[in-house]
Amino acid sequence: MSNTKLPATPKGVTTKRRKYNGIPLSAGMILVALGVVYGDIGTSPMYTLKAIMADNGGLTTMGQDTVLGALSLIIWTLTLITTVKYVLVAMKADNHNEGGIFALYSLVRRCGKWLIFPAMIGGAALLADGILTPAVTVTTAIEGLRTIDTFYAIIGTNQNIVVAITIIILCVLFAVQRAGTSAIGKAFGPIMTIWFLFLGITGLMNVGLDLDVFRAFNPLRGIRFLFDGSINAAGLMVLGNVFLCTTGAEALYSDMGHVGKPNIYATWPFVKLCLILNYLGQGAWILANKGNAALAATPDLNPFFHIVPENLRFAEVVLSALASIIASQALITGSYSIVSEAIHLNLMPHMKINFPSQTKGQIYIPMVNTIMWVACVFVVLLFRSSSHMEAAYGLAITVTMLMTTVHLYTYISQLWHRRGLAVVFALFFGAIELTFFFSSLTKFFHGGYFTVLMATLIFIVMYVWRRGTAIEHTQSVYLPVNKYIDQLRSLRDDDDYPMIADNLVFLTNDSSPDKLDRDILYSILDKRPKRARAYYFLNVMVTDEPNTHEFIVNNYGTDFLFKVQLRLGFRVNQRVNTYLYQIVADLVNSGQLAPQEHRYSIYREHSNVGDFRFCLIRKVLTPETEISGFNRRVMELKYMIRHVCGSPARWYGLENSSIIFEYVPLFARTKRQHKLTRISAGNTTAVVAPGNSGAMKRVDVPMQEPEDDDIFADKMKSDTEANAEEVESSVIGGDTASFRPLRVDEEETDEEDAPGENN
Repeated sequence: MSNTKLPATPKGVTTKRRKYNGIPLSAGMILVALGVVYGDIGTSPMYTLKAIMADNGGLTTMGQDTVLGALSLIIWTLTLITTVKYVLVAMKADNHNEGGIFALYSLVRRCGKWLIFPAMIGGAALLADGILTPAVTVTTAIEGLRTIDTFYAIIGTNQNIVVAITIIILCVLFAVQRAGTSAIGKAFGPIMTIWFLFLGITGLMNVGLDLDVFRAFNPLRGIRFLFDGSINAAGLMVLGNVFLCTTGAEALYSDMGHVGKPNIYATWPFVKLCLILNYLGQGAWILANKGNAALAATPDLNPFFHIVPENLRFAEVVLSALASIIASQALITGSYSIVSEAIHLNLMPHMKINFPSQTKGQIYIPMVNTIMWVACVFVVLLFRSSSHMEAAYGLAITVTMLMTTVHLYTYISQLWHRRGLAVVFALFFGAIELTFFFSSLTKFFHGGYFTVLMATLIFIVMYVWRRGTAIEHTQSVYLPVNKYIDQLRSLRDDDDYPMIADNLVFLTNDSSPDKLDRDILYSILDKRPKRARAYYFLNVMVTDEPNTHEFIVNNYGTDFLFKVQLRLGFRVNQRVNTYLYQIVADLVNSGQLAPQEHRYSIYREHSNVGDFRFCLIRKVLTPETEISGFNRRVMELKYMIRHVCGSPARWYGLENSSIIFEYVPLFARTKRQHKLTRISAGNTTAVVAPGNSGAMKRVDVPMQEPEDDDIFADKMKSDTEANAEEVESSVIGGDTASFRPLRVDEEETDEEDAPGENN
């Protein structure tokens, strides 16, 4: 690395990163795909036809037209929603091979600032539905034990036993998440392979009871079923139950980054065939037994369990329980992906993310895992039975699908430049999903309120975080470092101030090569001047490659000021203190930094690298801050959320380092204050006059950071400009008071909430 200053990237020029090519097709990853992606949609035969039959009056009301109509709706829902929309269309709209509504939003966000709202609504709804899925699938499977006489004698109608077993299973499931998706997928893959073979074989064995079920492939059967009240007592509202067959489609899209597109393309035909065969087998069994009065009197009759001979039913229930656990896994891993994307888009606070696998996209977020764990247990305790949970299930996911359709319309029309196709796509799938949504609204007062409430809470978190960040950006001021070099050099050599560290490190979310946040310079020069031998301004950037160990240095033409961008792979543990020691040693060895000799040491050979101290600056609200009531509430809530999510010291392995925590007011401008007038000691009357107060590898590429532009930032634009004008007249280098960071590349993954800075 030369001593010359790195040139800034010209405005409008982007720097491309190496593109991650995704996970290739392989037998091992096909197994992982079966174990990770299809759990939710793969367990839908356990309750879909059961719910349709129950809402139509039970077994005795299920005539041939009713059964064929219901099966037709299921088959074509799987085909149109899951196969066409998600597998054939949505999966082509990937963001560096990552899927999900936030990955899709990151592709289309430049097409309209308002598109952030569908992303927030859809993401919140999907996360809320992910909380309910583990509870409903595991409870349904455990209740299947009642279909076996031996276990019915033990359990009977005592739902407390079912609840206890369900909670134990959920606790174990969430506890093993830290092992990583790959390890779990390899364990679950063989089980899910057996599960789908079981679905297909048992369905095929029962199809022979009534071969007329194959007539269900005629879509007119489903249309007639919807609108003919003589064969469908539930009317259009039956779609709320039909929709249960495809609730895992959005999770399939979100999990794409975990297993790779080729492996989903290879496995979905097999999965879909097995699902349809099982639904056909259940339909044939219903037609063959519709006159059986004894079966019709069975409480919560479930054709899924009864199509298997009783001597094999125990094995079926055990396999169902395992498949239900894996269904939960699909939503859990999908939730990790969604939250990770939301963090990069600055819609959620920074959280500690672990990468337990060698494969990109396979992540573990401890806080998300804990929240989902507690919420799932609460759902089981609240609803207790699967029938109550099914009433709440599916409502939120229809909202997510509608929001995905909005983004896909934008993607097809703006990025594929096929507006006609986009209009047809939006009208067709929008009409289908709106129908599903309105039919699912009947579930609201039967449990759907819970998922709506959870989605609302998650949306509020996203809204507060994004709006709060926009408010903070109105106060962001970046100053040219070269205007302050002389002052910083004088401070370094000023013996009137104590030396607080050999190396003073500031963590910053700004990656521009020649500017710094005003708060950092204010902290060094104005707020109890901090004298050090060398100053480092560190920005951490995560790359798409798993094992990147690189850094970029700009020394501003000095031997004591260094702007460092640490570029780490997505699997690299981000313990910045150990990497900084290597960077400083490299600077000393290359002659860019004078050796920092130690006079005293326990070692025979003294190190030429001195001690480190980290300064973490955080924004706070003060009573004097000039801010509206609503915006103040937003900022207070944001900082409360930030506090719950933990300290940057923990995210970046600085728990045992020497740290200075500094808190600076969010707004430099304060409310108009009364001016005091001095009076003599003997005077008893005060006069108040109004007035104002106030193993590292160096690389030679420009530092980078993505830009940020959405409806929140746009609304705050006037405040940002006003603040820039005010600063311009009051600080050195005010001509650059307002600064927009450089872009990483055409991919937009905002990382503005990096540690230790404004958030």
